[in-house]
Amino acid sequence: MGGEQPLDRPGWLELAREDVRTALQRDPAATSVAVVALSYPGVHALWQHRWASWLWKRGRRTTARLLSQAARRRTGIEIHPAAVIGRRCFIDHGMGVVIGETAVVGDDVLLYHGVTLGGTSLRPGKRHPTVGDRVVIGAGAKVLGPVTIGNDARIGANSVVTKDIAAGATVTGVPADPRGPYRTQRIGVPHLPVPGAIHVRDEPNGLRWPTRLP
Repeated sequence: MGGEQPLDRPGWLELAREDVRTALQRDPAATSVAVVALSYPGVHALWQHRWASWLWKRGRRTTARLLSQAARRRTGIEIHPAAVIGRRCFIDHGMGVVIGETAVVGDDVLLYHGVTLGGTSLRPGKRHPTVGDRVVIGAGAKVLGPVTIGNDARIGANSVVTKDIAAGATVTGVPADPRGPYRTQRIGVPHLPVPGAIHVRDEPNGLRWPTRLP
C-alpha cells in the first residue's frame, strides 16, 4: 500500500506541489494555486502533519504532539503524528476530520469533512483502520477499529464501519452494508435460508434483486 512508504521521499517541496495539484484536480471550486496554497485547511493539515511525523519518528514526541494540536486549532483537522498518510490524499473541507495514531491511509484517498478513523480499544497496539489506495470516505463517516478498507472502496456519508471492506465495494448505513454486487452473501448449505442473510432473487426479465431474508 502506498501509504506505508516514507513521506520524506520525494522532497517536501515536491510533495507540497503535488498536494496543490491534487486539490486542483479533485475540487471544482479550486480556482488557482494561490487559493489552494493559502486557504485550503486540508492541504495545510497535511503539510503540518509531515513536520509532526518527522519529529515523532526522531523521538521528539512532545514537540510533535504540540505541533499536531496547533494544526488542529488552525484547521479543524486532527491527525496524530504517528499516523501514516500516503501521497495525493485530499481532505475536502476538512472540519472535524480525526485520524488516529495507528491509522494507515494509502495513496489517492479522498476524505470529506467529519470523517473519523478511530479506535475501539484502549489497549496499546494496532487499533485504528488501514485504508487502501483510491478510497473515498463520505462526510461524517466513522471507520472504527483495526479494520482494513480495500483499494477503490467507497464509504457513504454518515456510515459506520466496524468490519473489513472488500476492494472495490461500496458501503452505506449504520452499520455499513455493501451495495451493488457486494451485497450477496454465500450460504454454506444450498437452498437453506439463513435469517438475516442476503439472498439474490432472479427475476424472469433477467434482473437480479438482492433481498434480506427475514
